[in-house]
Amino acid sequence: MKAIELYAEWRPKPGFKLGKKDIDGKLTYLGSLVWKNPVVRAAERKIPELIDDDDVIVKVKACGICGSDVHMAQASEDGYIYYPGLTAFPVVLGHEFSGEVVKAGKNALNKRNNKVFTPGEAICVEEMFWCGQCRPCCDGYPNNCENLQELGFSIDGAFAEYVRVKSRYCWSIESLRNIYKGNEVFIAGSLVEPTCVAYNAVIERGGGIRPGDSVCILGSGPVGLAAVAILKRAGAVKVILSEEAAPRAEMGKRLGADYVINPKKEDFAEKVLEYTDGMGAKLFLEATGLPEVVLPGIEDVIWNGRELNSTVVIVARTDVKVPIAGEVYQVRRANIVGAQGHSGHGNFPRAINLMANGMDVTEIVTKRITLDEVPENIIKLQTCKDECKITAVLD
Repeated sequence: MKAIELYAEWRPKPGFKLGKKDIDGKLTYLGSLVWKNPVVRAAERKIPELIDDDDVIVKVKACGICGSDVHMAQASEDGYIYYPGLTAFPVVLGHEFSGEVVKAGKNALNKRNNKVFTPGEAICVEEMFWCGQCRPCCDGYPNNCENLQELGFSIDGAFAEYVRVKSRYCWSIESLRNIYKGNEVFIAGSLVEPTCVAYNAVIERGGGIRPGDSVCILGSGPVGLAAVAILKRAGAVKVILSEEAAPRAEMGKRLGADYVINPKKEDFAEKVLEYTDGMGAKLFLEATGLPEVVLPGIEDVIWNGRELNSTVVIVARTDVKVPIAGEVYQVRRANIVGAQGHSGHGNFPRAINLMANGMDVTEIVTKRITLDEVPENIIKLQTCKDECKITAVLD
């Protein structure tokens, strides 16, 4: 079968030491310190077959290009990849996907009805392959699994015609047929994963909000835009989006943003305090990947506003070290938390329920391509700001 894989050279930077879970020459949890000269290329792979009784074979119908795909394929000036996390190359890319069940093992149970998955059923799949046995998993934190594998990062992903996954990571999206017709259900289904990343960040890790709170979303990539839609439906009275690109700013307004700040032309803190009558915001989502740029403005709002107990959630991935003003968080009783992944805590079924009952985020998809066009569009997204989500649609 046809697949799109990423290859890179294992060349650890000076001073790099293998972690206890790293595998020399193959896998690391610190990708940007190890992998050099990435190349995205087409490849031929065998069509996967059932191995275990809880396996599901999925025919991929739609798979979106994530910022992580872009940053794994993007090299800095010294040739090392931008992506800082868990990686093992070569690997078939792609993790934001949906498709149809082709085959299912006898113990591959569908959580919708507790029966074996039926061929032809529309599903989406988690990207975080948690083990369910380590201490974090048993404590209820699957996104922080000690034996984590990630689809499209450390094991072969969904920029391919077929993929094999465990049933415990699969979620039925048949309910999306209430809103979407034909193959559009798969376009929507491919957005469940990034929507769950946003849900996990602002609701689970960020602690959610109470109706009437104000919130700030910094960055309008797919996760930031999904967070806008989620928080508006959660009762945020003022959703403030910080975004310089006009097309994405307009998209944010359509998804629920009440105000948009252009940080290149306006003072972020000044405008937030103006829009909130001097209060500030209860929750800030850092979804830009530029914490060194945006955190000072967030701290200005927290310090000068009247809102106590604000929470700053960092969801964008970067290995940049950023100083913070501890006094701000101490005096204003503020919090700063990190958010990784999307699994557990009812994130997937709740996001699917939202999408099946009117929360339409499909306009995030601004371009549809074929599987063959994935490599050139991954490269394009390294510099292009005109597109939001580019999605490969397979027959």
